[in-house]
Amino acid sequence: MRGSLRVHLGAAPGVGKTYRMLDEGRRRRDRGGDVVVALVETHGRARTAEMVGDLEVVPRRAVEHRGARLEEMDLDAVLARAPQVALVDELAHTNAPGSRHEKRWQDVEALLDAGIDVVTTVNVQHLESLADVVATITGVRQRETVPDSVVRAADQVELVDMSPQALRRRMAHGDVYAAEKVDAALSQYFRVGNLTALRELALLWVADRVDAALVRYRADQGIATPWAARERVVVALTGGPEGEALVRRGARIAGRGPGGELVALHVSAQDGLAGAAPDSLARQRRLVESLGGTWHAVVGDDVASAVLDFARGVNATQVVIGASRRGRVAAALSPGVGAAVVRDSGDIDVQIVTHAQAGRARTARGRRALLAPRRRAWGWALAALGPLVLAGGLHLARGQLDLAIDLLLFLALTVGVAILGGLGPAVLAALLGGVLANVLFTPPLYTLTIARPQNALAIGVLVAVALAVSAVVDLAARRTTQALRARAESDVLSALAGSVLRGQDALPALLERVRELFGQRGAAVLARGPGGACATLAAAGEAPATPAAATTTVPAGDDLLLALSGPALRGEDARVVTAVAVQVGTVVERDRLRESARQTRRERELTKVRTALLAAVSHDLRTPLAGVKAGVSALRLEDVELGPEDQAALLADVEASADRLQQLVDDLLDMSRLDAGALALRRRPTALDELVPRAASGLPAERIRLDVPEDLPLLDVDAGLLVRALGNVLENAVRHAPSSAPVVVTAGRAGGHLVVRVVDRGPGVPEDQVDAVFTAFHRLDDSRSEEGSGLGLAVARGFVEAHDGTLEAEGTPGGGLTVVLRLPLTGAAPAATGAAPVDEERAPAGSAP
Repeated sequence: MRGSLRVHLGAAPGVGKTYRMLDEGRRRRDRGGDVVVALVETHGRARTAEMVGDLEVVPRRAVEHRGARLEEMDLDAVLARAPQVALVDELAHTNAPGSRHEKRWQDVEALLDAGIDVVTTVNVQHLESLADVVATITGVRQRETVPDSVVRAADQVELVDMSPQALRRRMAHGDVYAAEKVDAALSQYFRVGNLTALRELALLWVADRVDAALVRYRADQGIATPWAARERVVVALTGGPEGEALVRRGARIAGRGPGGELVALHVSAQDGLAGAAPDSLARQRRLVESLGGTWHAVVGDDVASAVLDFARGVNATQVVIGASRRGRVAAALSPGVGAAVVRDSGDIDVQIVTHAQAGRARTARGRRALLAPRRRAWGWALAALGPLVLAGGLHLARGQLDLAIDLLLFLALTVGVAILGGLGPAVLAALLGGVLANVLFTPPLYTLTIARPQNALAIGVLVAVALAVSAVVDLAARRTTQALRARAESDVLSALAGSVLRGQDALPALLERVRELFGQRGAAVLARGPGGACATLAAAGEAPATPAAATTTVPAGDDLLLALSGPALRGEDARVVTAVAVQVGTVVERDRLRESARQTRRERELTKVRTALLAAVSHDLRTPLAGVKAGVSALRLEDVELGPEDQAALLADVEASADRLQQLVDDLLDMSRLDAGALALRRRPTALDELVPRAASGLPAERIRLDVPEDLPLLDVDAGLLVRALGNVLENAVRHAPSSAPVVVTAGRAGGHLVVRVVDRGPGVPEDQVDAVFTAFHRLDDSRSEEGSGLGLAVARGFVEAHDGTLEAEGTPGGGLTVVLRLPLTGAAPAATGAAPVDEERAPAGSAP
């Protein structure tokens, strides 16, 4: 049997979670339970250490890591001890390398699987879902987190709460941190605002879990009536113009008490044929979310039942619904959704909100709009002439058919008129057929009088059946037309969504799709600016530049228009275009956010580069300048006589410092050209076996071993820039490699690329910093005492990428770093003769990374 988990959750360090855990352990021990302390962190707090007291403590396991001795929970020892209850502190802790599990919560899972009950502690800032929020509030990114699912799966979660003022007093008294850390903690992480926000997060997280537990309990116990533990308001929306007023009213009701929740609900017909305008629903959804509510959509033909079933399912206390927009006649025939909700609501309060549209009939598309004008015209013509033609034919065949056959033929004609022209023409055909059957075929003939009652009943049945069948046929035809149109609309929207998802440039692809689907000459997204000016964000075809030049304009957002030029749209296409406009607005907003994020990221990177540049200028430029100045000053001393050897040494130092200064300036200029995209390449066929030796020429020959075949294909490259790149990589490798292990350079062909590998046996680079070595001004461990400016590898990668190649790093098996350079081949013949010489001017010795 799996053990139970109890979690003590706190808003911040120092609220007393560990103390509470130990106190619970002592109580369980005193009641006869087998309790051990698997791991507890006292952090030097005297009262916490005292609470451990005589509880049995499982010794920790010592782990050596990077010369340091770490102590972790001995999971194997706890499993072997097999207590009833284990106390495990700090659930989100990351174990030292070499432990069985990476995280302590995984150790706890192992204890639970072994049937051991666990009592543990965790702070709210360590919950994975809240890490970003906590970082925004406190400015501190939590590196140790625990999945919310682990804590939510606990059998009990107990909130250990304390007011911010009380916690700060506890810290000021030295009960949490040592005295030398108190001032810094109080002024930084433990500010009143931070603690208040963290406390609110903890309370809301626990409240949400309690609410989920309440929902499970009500479901398990079959409780259908709502429990008004907190105000939860369901607003039923149809997508009509009154929706925004209903949402705001629901938000005001939910906000009257603490913990109120706004829930918006839209019920769609099960057949998917009758629906609200997508743009209206989209606006209402955005309003709901902006007010802190949630949006839900359900399917059901009985709207009242669907609303109430949903409200009971979410334990709602109130339902807000708009007053009916149905006219008086329709209201007299049927009570409507509002009345049905009030009648069946039970314990749920229902508020019917009046609005400007109340009592007005809905403006829906008429039945005629579902049929083409030509088809309706033919229907009316057949309704007017068909009964006359049929009556004439039957009159000529009098005596061969009886009255029943005549009436069935008139009924068949009426059904045909209904299929062709709809209900209106069918009514005319039914009435005209009944009159003609009475006058021409019912004794006494040629009068409206009917002698026999059964004949009058037959004609009445004819008219009634004709009307009923016509209504059914008309409804079926309209439903068929609606279904076909709904399918066509869904196909259009699906195709549009697919084109957006597959396209690299979503907005132009979307506009081109719209233009093709609706037979338009052009489509454009126009952004309205101040003073009525419009700017074109994207266009396809012969796009209109202004709303006045467009045939059709549809709002796509607060300041956006979807403008189409071409034939006027049919009425049935307007709804699809409106949905497309909503999608266009979403794509534009997404692109704006993406561009904003890109610019923000770019600015952040530039800021980092500027900061690093200032550091480089302040240190790296100063060092060679100081060497030049010192050498020149010594040479100019008149009271000190220098021998030839001393003068030569000083001049050599001046020259070396000047070379270093020149190289640093060249690297800075190269970085500027790379950042500005102003690097010009002078490509010529070049042999790799000539480039590599030139790149290594300025380095000690005994430190480098070259293995570059002479029969490799030629490269179409700028030889000078590529020598610079290789020189920087080689110099970096030689600097970090031990003198006893030379740097190995190999080259070969791999598919359509030439691959150069520079392998050193130096200290290597941590895996999480491999990419960072190619960042400008980056140096391992950020050591300023290390020689070099931190620009060499960044410049090298820039030069290689300018040739459509890649420069990457990976760990060398057995220790060290391997830099891999890949350059694309251009199909040139193997290098035998004719290779371009290296451009000496553009290929100075490699620079320091």
